This record gives sequence, structure tokens and C-alpha cells, in this order.
Amino acid sequence: MPESAGASLRHRPYEDVQALITGTLFVALGVVMFGHTGLLTGGTAGIAFLIHYATGWNFGLVFFLVNLPFYGLAWKRMGKAFTLKTFVAIGLLSLFVNLLPRLIGFQTLWAPFAAVMGGLLMGAGMLMLFRHRASLGGFNVLALYLQEHFGWRAGRIQMAFDCGIVLCSLALVDWQHVALSVLGAVVMNQTLATNHRAGRYMTL
Repeated sequence: MPESAGASLRHRPYEDVQALITGTLFVALGVVMFGHTGLLTGGTAGIAFLIHYATGWNFGLVFFLVNLPFYGLAWKRMGKAFTLKTFVAIGLLSLFVNLLPRLIGFQTLWAPFAAVMGGLLMGAGMLMLFRHRASLGGFNVLALYLQEHFGWRAGRIQMAFDCGIVLCSLALVDWQHVALSVLGAVVMNQTLATNHRAGRYMTL
């Protein structure tokens, strides 16, 4: 592709802002659906859920703090712009997770539906972030690094991490919720694995 054509296709700053807001809103809605039905997810969000369920601490604050150690890896391996956008995305997600329950409520929410729909929302939201060179920190950073440098599918790597974390939750929740949480993790990461394959799409 000619250099001028590549430059014209690059995401503009306002497009990055739109993607960060939309992507984190999608993920936040999925997280709220999971939280309403007592489900868990993987990655640092899953770790934050475990701490939240065990202690009652605010999920958004815990999620933000759990991700702090991963910024060094992001800065060193993925670059300044990626790290700054990831920092903003994590901050937005922490904000939206606390804000959405004040704006919407669920009179009825069937847990299996929450697992599938929440997983789809989180997968689609993270896909938007990935396409704009951002992530939600933690294992997202490691998965993207391994995909860009070794060609491994980010969705498959993330799925392995996520299912492992969800299975660790057996100490806190019953097996039915763990099974549905695994289903949600598979749906979310299969969405990523299908739509974010190395070499299939341009990263601009």
C-alpha cells in the first residue's frame, strides 16, 4: 500500500476517542450484566470481581488498581500511545461500571442470557479497543504482545487466561455460576479470536 494511502486510513484522534468511549461502554454493560447475575469474567476484571465478591470493595476502584502493575509492560513493549490509550480505557471502564447501575436496571435477567450477551458485549467492546491500539490492561496487554510478535491469536491466549481465573472462583461461588462464567469467557474470547486474527486485518 502506498505510504499516502496508509496515512489516509490511519485512525484520527476523534475516531480513537469515539472508539475508547464506545468500546468501554460495551464492556461496562457486559460487566454490569455479569455482576447483576453473580457471574465472573477473566483477566484483571475477573481478579477484581473476585476481590469485590470477597470483600465488598468497589469493583471500579479495584479494577483500576489491579491494572497498575501492567502499565510498565505496556509502556516498554507496546509503546507510549498504546499505554496512554489503555490508561484512559481502564479509567473510563471504572467510571462507567459505577455509573451504569444508576442509569439502567434489570427487572429480569436470566443468568445464561447474561453469560452469552455479556460475553458478546465485552468481546465486541475489546475488539473496538484493539483495533484502535488500546486495551483494558492486564492480560490484554500480554495477549496483544504475543499476537504481534509471535502470531498467536490474542483471543485464544486470553481465553486460556480467563478460563483459568474463572475456575479459581470455585472457592467463592457455586459451580453453576462458574460454569456460566466459563461460557461467558468462551463467548467473549471467541468473538476476539474470530475477528482479531494476526494478518487478517490491518492495524492502523
